[in-house]
Amino acid sequence: MKNNWTLNNSFSPENVEHLYTELFAKTKNARQQKEELYILATLLVQRGINTIDEAKEFTSFTFNKLHDPFLMLGMNKAVDRILKAIIDNQKIMVYGDYDVDGTTSVALMMTFLKELTSNLTYYIPDRYTEGYGISIKGIDTANEENAALIIALDCGIKAIDKIEHANELGIDFIICDHHTPGDKVPDCVAVLDPKQEDCPYPYKELSGAAIGYKLCQALSSKINISENILTEILDLTVISLACDIVPLTGENRILSAMGLKQINKSPRPSITALLGVKEEGKLYNISDLVFKAGPKINAAGRISSGKRAVDLLLATEESDIEKFTSQINEYNTSRKEEDKKITEEALQMIRENESLQTKNSNVLYKEDWHKGVVGIVASRVIEHFYKPTIILTKSSEGVLGGSVRSVKGFNVYNALEACQSEILQFGGHKYAAGLTLKESQLNGLIQKFEEVVTAQMEVLKFEPEIKYDAEIELSSITFKLKQFIDKLSPFGPQNMTPTFVTKNVVNAGGSRIVGADGTHLKLEVKHPDTDKKVAGIAFGLGHHDSAIQGGKPFDIIYTIDVNHWRNTQTLQVMVRDIRF
Repeated sequence: MKNNWTLNNSFSPENVEHLYTELFAKTKNARQQKEELYILATLLVQRGINTIDEAKEFTSFTFNKLHDPFLMLGMNKAVDRILKAIIDNQKIMVYGDYDVDGTTSVALMMTFLKELTSNLTYYIPDRYTEGYGISIKGIDTANEENAALIIALDCGIKAIDKIEHANELGIDFIICDHHTPGDKVPDCVAVLDPKQEDCPYPYKELSGAAIGYKLCQALSSKINISENILTEILDLTVISLACDIVPLTGENRILSAMGLKQINKSPRPSITALLGVKEEGKLYNISDLVFKAGPKINAAGRISSGKRAVDLLLATEESDIEKFTSQINEYNTSRKEEDKKITEEALQMIRENESLQTKNSNVLYKEDWHKGVVGIVASRVIEHFYKPTIILTKSSEGVLGGSVRSVKGFNVYNALEACQSEILQFGGHKYAAGLTLKESQLNGLIQKFEEVVTAQMEVLKFEPEIKYDAEIELSSITFKLKQFIDKLSPFGPQNMTPTFVTKNVVNAGGSRIVGADGTHLKLEVKHPDTDKKVAGIAFGLGHHDSAIQGGKPFDIIYTIDVNHWRNTQTLQVMVRDIRF
């Protein structure tokens, strides 16, 4: 599958020149860093930053830059009800979904509320018997445990009938959700969701845990509690923001930066256990959270129960941390095996069916596929066949459940809305969603989803794309440039890690295939007739080895990284694609 290389964001060269001049005038040793400063100016202007003052604002992260939590619709009511529960010693149940956002939300709220009351419990629904979001079983459990208040995080915005059940039992609800509301919101004490049409909160893209954090921030302003607790729970907030793939802009970016600082300075032992020991001099970043911590936390809910992840995140005793980490690592190993097996089966279905290959969407079903990994499999299928994809399995007798993943520019949430006649229930985001349907609705969903996708094809072109920020020479790749790039972090959606293109490089002699299955490349490249060599890694691009060994010039698109090995740091490029 060929990728399009596209220059990121159009920008004014005049603005780059102006900002470069400002940076040059304010920087020590500017003449020695001339080229790096020009690249930095380009990266800043692409992000809408045109002056040094704006650059300082963009790279500064403090508590006073966070919005007033009481701007959020329902916040006053939520705070008042929680304080009443604490004063009256009423039992509070903290309820969250089984994914990373949900489990970190619960751990965050439990950590905070434990400073105020011991009359607490938490609940994570079972992915297989209860499904996504608030469940009748969860509410009945709260009733059995005499909970007077449920604080739901990362779910609940569409749980109209479930909240009615809670109301009948006399249990109050506060919903902290970031998903798109329906026409009606649940009838409860308070709904905290910036996406509500009448919510004046200025930033709309918070994760579930980040909304939980705002609730803690609001509570802390009303009670006598150490401000340190708001710093301590930033680690869970940033894991949620990183793994839920929300835009890393505005308040999300501030919370992420402060959360990473907390993880690198004083991480809770359970998070250290998930991330592993880091090399001296290396700092954990958003990618570490996404690719190391996230899959393990998610694996608990996929293979066993999301409660196991919360148990680990809340654990303080070394023996408990060791036990829970061992369990979660086992779940993650099982998840990888299921993911690999089902992905291959799904790809084989498409390869063996010509009609599937000619469609604009993929809707694949097999009754014994593991429900816990269908979302991952949908993403894997898109890597091979770049189309909106639904992966389904049997959920219960006569009912199918599954996950939807999208491609750039296509809103799967809106697509599922258009397919409601063929669906029992759905929820999610623009690029990822979950759904259930009757087995008898499957053929109708396949047909309707294809119609919706095909209609969009008239205005969208479904082609994989890699965006880059600038074209540079290998000589520009220096530690100083890497330091400048790091000032723009944390990186994530809408503030991606700067990506560069370098053209006309050749093998410098050290390029070779690596990896047990020979699918990756270790590169050593240079420009013809120059001495500057740059090392790199190209995952999944081992098929280019023979052309590279033959001396053929090629272009690379990459990010710049630092390799930490035995207390030595060297620059390397992480190559995303190669073009001859």
